[in-house]
Amino acid sequence: MVCWRFGEDRPGNPAKNLNTPPRQKRYAAKPISGNRGLPRSFRGIGIFCAVTAGMDTPKELNEIVLPQTVVGPLTRAAIFLVVCVRPGEDNYAAVRSFCGDLAGLVRAVEFRDVEAGLTCVVGFGSEVWDKLFGSPRPAELHPFREIRAEGRHAVSTPGDMLFHIRAKRIDLCFELAAQIMDAIGEAVAVADEVHGFRYFDDRDVIGFVDGTENPRGGAAREAAIVGDEDPPFAGGSYVIVQKYLHDLKGWNALPVETQERIIGRKKLSDIELKDAEKPPYAHNALTVIEENGKEIKILRDNMPFGRPGYGEFGTYFIGYSRTPRITEAMLQNMFVGRPPGNYDRLLDFSKPVTGSLFFAPSATLLDSQSADS
Repeated sequence: MVCWRFGEDRPGNPAKNLNTPPRQKRYAAKPISGNRGLPRSFRGIGIFCAVTAGMDTPKELNEIVLPQTVVGPLTRAAIFLVVCVRPGEDNYAAVRSFCGDLAGLVRAVEFRDVEAGLTCVVGFGSEVWDKLFGSPRPAELHPFREIRAEGRHAVSTPGDMLFHIRAKRIDLCFELAAQIMDAIGEAVAVADEVHGFRYFDDRDVIGFVDGTENPRGGAAREAAIVGDEDPPFAGGSYVIVQKYLHDLKGWNALPVETQERIIGRKKLSDIELKDAEKPPYAHNALTVIEENGKEIKILRDNMPFGRPGYGEFGTYFIGYSRTPRITEAMLQNMFVGRPPGNYDRLLDFSKPVTGSLFFAPSATLLDSQSADS
């Protein structure tokens, strides 16, 4: 299939002759190669060439499908904003219109410091998808599946939209979050808001480095971005989020050697324990998922957060994947155990207080939205 560049005519098929609405003429294009001609923020993140359907995307063109900025470098700051859309057609129309304008809003705030790497990924929950976009819907989008096992509970909490805002500077994240709420605040109600920060050398507040085994480059795109297994939603990504609160006093009372066995790594050096030293309940043992003899990864971008004055210390877990099955299998192993009863001992000190599943459609699909889509 041939790829084309946005905003220019295909040979022998001028954009002006296409029966597409004005917002969709941006997809008329000419052939490109490599990254030439792409906006800087999209370079190196992967391109999908597909004929998509649904969410008012043009069916006439072989289009470039640009993912949202799911895959990117770690940042020093992040805001995780979860909202619920208020019932009513006017509110649904306002949110659809906002989706088409979000990229421009991000560019406006980003321009204040283009080196700070401001990005925003927006995802949508199962319950609101049909109300906003109708059909088709992402093949594996469903409500977050809660898990109960003895005293452990992975809760499922409300959330229609997730905004994952990242930058090197927290003030840029703050400004973008404020602008987002100014744009859609009347149409939504806030369910949760967490301001995360990078802690020393990428450590969690429990003292261990977080994200060491994250896939990188092409492997990250392969793990996180939907491909031709669901053509209408190629370029999208499934997102699971959980807000964990830690019993930091109880954790810090453990000997370092015990902590290392629970995590499966050395605390200071971050070196993984050898198999002979690592217990089967280690966190990094239970979160390894294999299919057909191959390890299947997800892309994490966890962030510490907290309010020391309130004794609140936590980790905001966020995992992107091309299928939610992988993250759900990890959580099943952690809470129930593999085999059952061999659960993640970190849960003796960490409790999730939120849990939601979202689908982050491609930037191409988002950009095509309008109030009357």
